[in-house]
Amino acid sequence: MVTRVATVAFQGIEAVQVDVQVQIAPGGAKFLLVGLPDKAVKESSERVHAALYASGLSLPPKRITVNLAPADLPKEGSHYDLPIALGLMAAIGAIPPDALNGYVALGELGLDGRLAPTAGVLPAAIAAQGLGLGIICASECGPEAAWAGEDMDIIAPDSLLALCNHLGGHQLCSRPQPRRQANPPRLPDLSEVRGQEVARRALEVAAAGGHNLLMIGPPGAGKSMLATRLPSILPPLNPRELLDVSMIQSIAGELAGGALSDRRPFRAPHHSASMAALVGGGLKVRPGEVSMAHNGVLFLDELPEFSPAVLDSLRQPLESGETAIARANARVTFPARFQLVAAMNPCKCGLAGTPGHTCKRGDACAADYQGRISGPLLDRIDIRIDLPAVSAADMIGPSDAEPSAAVAMRVAVARELQRKRYAEAGAPEVFTNAAAGATLIEQVVNPDKESQALLLSAAERFKLSARAYHRVLKVARTLADLGGEERVGRPHIAEALSYRLTLA
Repeated sequence: MVTRVATVAFQGIEAVQVDVQVQIAPGGAKFLLVGLPDKAVKESSERVHAALYASGLSLPPKRITVNLAPADLPKEGSHYDLPIALGLMAAIGAIPPDALNGYVALGELGLDGRLAPTAGVLPAAIAAQGLGLGIICASECGPEAAWAGEDMDIIAPDSLLALCNHLGGHQLCSRPQPRRQANPPRLPDLSEVRGQEVARRALEVAAAGGHNLLMIGPPGAGKSMLATRLPSILPPLNPRELLDVSMIQSIAGELAGGALSDRRPFRAPHHSASMAALVGGGLKVRPGEVSMAHNGVLFLDELPEFSPAVLDSLRQPLESGETAIARANARVTFPARFQLVAAMNPCKCGLAGTPGHTCKRGDACAADYQGRISGPLLDRIDIRIDLPAVSAADMIGPSDAEPSAAVAMRVAVARELQRKRYAEAGAPEVFTNAAAGATLIEQVVNPDKESQALLLSAAERFKLSARAYHRVLKVARTLADLGGEERVGRPHIAEALSYRLTLA
């Protein structure tokens, strides 16, 4: 007789159903685990044996075969412990064989029989909900699974023994409730930034339209300070974005206690990050920083210090909004619709262009340093601004800068205009101007004759690429939205071009 328990394997953020088949047959004592398991899955036999012993159960000295079907799909992770243990318990009669019908099970077992939290419970729960099944997981992951649906059947025990009691009807586990992060840490406020009015304006425009931003200035000009305050003016995640972000965080194991947050992600990897760390990959394919920043911000400080090959790996996800990791036996895709914010010094010594300073190598110092950033990557950055050094007068004088709350209100109004506009245009999946395609942005901008003449003149004079042309239109559309104007005019085109032509 073969007992079956449903579980899942992960391909990107998608959960694929896996059938755990357990057979106990006559023969010498042997435990065989087949179906392309990795080392963590193979080691589950020892954890399962110990957990069953701690729960007062023992396996018969017979030939035990566990097959993870489909057998040609690679299996990774420790979450196969629980379905294997449940299959064995059903096979020896410790639990009713039909008690597991209608459930997907996943969880790691401790040697004492306790259930440990595992990554990927949220996408697994959503996949189970789509199949009309319930889910069995660790108690710490219960609040995470509860986000999949209010009417979904969820069993989230602390231990294997508690699960046996629940399935036997002796002591029922209460259904977990979805949980949000309580008292999130306070975000740095934009009012703490002294001076830099042009940069503050550019930061607001970038936030309103989801545009990529590059800040160039000497050390201490406030580039990192401005970037870290960008999350304080961004609107919270809408329900659809929240689900996408949380699924990625779940796969990466970064949902603490199963609590979700509607704050937009802000990721700031060090410039020594490898290509796999930035775009995803590794021996066990995991989402990289670009996917962890999905629907949020990816901040790259000291941009030229990153490896040129690593920087160029951003070009494809910046354009397509996803990153594809190809392997000999699989191809995994992760969403990566992020807003790139970068900061850099103008040259290696950091003070090129500063009054009273001359680089020892002259203009070659700045040219070589900025040349580490490829033209194709630079072409994908919508807004580029120069930040001068902050003067002593700016630091000593009283600060009358706007707080983040005031700027965030204008950003929220502009984003709501964009959401409605694209929904009416038949593109409800587009929420910002930066995410709109070339045909769509031409349709919603429709500049007047004077604006069009200015844009065409600039495109010819400065040799703007087709991508640059459309990105100017996107920034101009955002500027009009911030001003509450229905049509894009000449001032909007002129300001958008001024942001574009830095470093041109």
